[in-house]
Amino acid sequence: MAISTELRRLAAAATASLLLAGCASTQKDVIPQDGPDMLEIYRSHMRRAGGASGDAPRAAAARRPLADEPDARFAREAAAEIENRFPLLPNPMLVLYVYPHLAEDGAPVPGYATAFRMYERDEFALPGEVTPP
Repeated sequence: MAISTELRRLAAAATASLLLAGCASTQKDVIPQDGPDMLEIYRSHMRRAGGASGDAPRAAAARRPLADEPDARFAREAAAEIENRFPLLPNPMLVLYVYPHLAEDGAPVPGYATAFRMYERDEFALPGEVTPP
């Protein structure tokens, strides 16, 4: 039993020393402080990608119309995304008024109103099942 206690103490000491050694490192030790910053890395990457400046590919893409693309007919349009193909079925909110009453132990309970949905969960209609408003 003395050996297991000694091993536990040794394991605890080793764990504590490892934790303290791991916390001793600083940001300067882990992350190199010399070299280019992120903006320089981005601009050099964009120059190698074909543009004279870092903003050239973005500007060229903004000037190019979508209709020139070979796959323009497969592009998503905002109008199609906004259209609700699966509308929610009506699930009205019901309001129930509970009149003042006495609880089981005889304590008076004041009247109150509570609201709940008619159905447990909201259901979606199939396409064409509900006419749009």
